[in-house]
Amino acid sequence: MSKSEQATYSHGHHASVISTHARRTAANSAQFLLPHIKPHFKILDLGCGPGTITADLAALVPQGSVIGMEIVESVLEQARSLADSRGLTNLTFQTGDANNLGFGEGEFDVVFCHQLLQHVKDPVGVLREMKRVCKSGGIVAAREADYASFVWHPRPEELERWGELYQQVARGNGGEPNAGRFMPQWTRQAGWRSEDVTVSWNSWCFTGEGAKTWAESWEGRALHSDFAKGVVANDYGTQEELEGISKAWKRWSLGSADEGGYEGSEDKLFVVGNGEVICRC
Repeated sequence: MSKSEQATYSHGHHASVISTHARRTAANSAQFLLPHIKPHFKILDLGCGPGTITADLAALVPQGSVIGMEIVESVLEQARSLADSRGLTNLTFQTGDANNLGFGEGEFDVVFCHQLLQHVKDPVGVLREMKRVCKSGGIVAAREADYASFVWHPRPEELERWGELYQQVARGNGGEPNAGRFMPQWTRQAGWRSEDVTVSWNSWCFTGEGAKTWAESWEGRALHSDFAKGVVANDYGTQEELEGISKAWKRWSLGSADEGGYEGSEDKLFVVGNGEVICRC
């Protein structure tokens, strides 16, 4: 994301955040798009982060090419290293602004974003720009989380508070934390007819080690990410609250109550709901 198209990125780019993003793949984060991709396609991936999804897309278009775009050059360095390690010569990365992409009309077969629209001031404007650079007959695809739809068990009060604080921070930064549910509305406002848009809903469902890894990430993010800075800077909560939330994530990550976890922690589950759209241009 660029400085002008985002409000303020609520997560920031602390290592605890990027490590979570680096576990995303095309298979677990863009499966709704994969049946539409052909080997010769030219693809643009906006807000590509460390490039793990982007690299997977590049592997699917050996006769085509992929451009990944992001705001933070240090993250793109990680993405380029990944591309080099996988021998992907059809993949490049660059910084840029999703409000003003700097490409001509109709340059790409697919324009994709994953967890970008929830963080921008004008998601409809970004969708219009994605549509502008997409070829006639091409696809604009987007997948966005919906924080109010998240489900987790067990559900201690500190993690309830975490959810409340995230909503405050994201909205205070000019974003929409429940973006998933607005995908049909935003695409209509961006100029698509409903019959040209396929809407779906998909989830990451973390259990066992996956749930433990998710919790360990938020144990760090609750103290060190830009989310944590936003909580304190805007007086949404206190440092003491954040320390309590971090400890709750640590306890949630453990096994049974006998092992220091919550009652039910041995059967822990966290579900992240995501709204998805395939928009035909």
